[in-house]
Amino acid sequence: MLTFLPSLSVFLAYLVAVIALTLTPGPDMTLFLGKAIGQSRKAGIAAFAGASTGLIVHTVLVAVGLSALLAASTTAFTILKVVGAAYLVYLAVQAIRHGSALSVGGKGSSDPISKVYLKGLMVNLLNPKIIVFFVTFLPQFVTPTDPHAAGKLLFLGLMFVVVATPISIAMIWSAGSLASFLKRSPRATRAVDWLFAGVMGGFAVRLILAQGK
Repeated sequence: MLTFLPSLSVFLAYLVAVIALTLTPGPDMTLFLGKAIGQSRKAGIAAFAGASTGLIVHTVLVAVGLSALLAASTTAFTILKVVGAAYLVYLAVQAIRHGSALSVGGKGSSDPISKVYLKGLMVNLLNPKIIVFFVTFLPQFVTPTDPHAAGKLLFLGLMFVVVATPISIAMIWSAGSLASFLKRSPRATRAVDWLFAGVMGGFAVRLILAQGK
């Protein structure tokens, strides 16, 4: 029995969130698009691969750590989810107030592919915002009483990378055109900001209402 699979409704909601997150510019997108434009598509893919490896490491750590917390105290796990909801609201507000940051140039250093991969790895592995986000975001999709929470957390975290991969590779392949479009059309970037804010805010409200039942 595939106990690590979430319900269909939870999985579909998670997919919406992952797509919104993948389309939102951040340090990892800046790196892999910058490398694709300034060096080569191969370098862009290497940077994305490194960033994805960082996300996988965070996924494993979060799944192990949160499952241990759940086993120790369902109350503490519930509190973490409520705090997570507040953090999602904060992210939504920040996205609307300050917007996304994407700054890529047309020229860059030609680093060895292995070095580009390591740069991508470090961008996500050592980014405290990524750590906080994964700790507060993934638990929104499991319940405190779920005995299979660890498997579901691990599955969802890995699915983040699976869903983001084709979208990010398409971005890398058309990096030059995409960067030019975003620079020419601030409205497109703001639309992504509002999409991100709407998804994060929606999950926060969903969680708060669920906790009140």
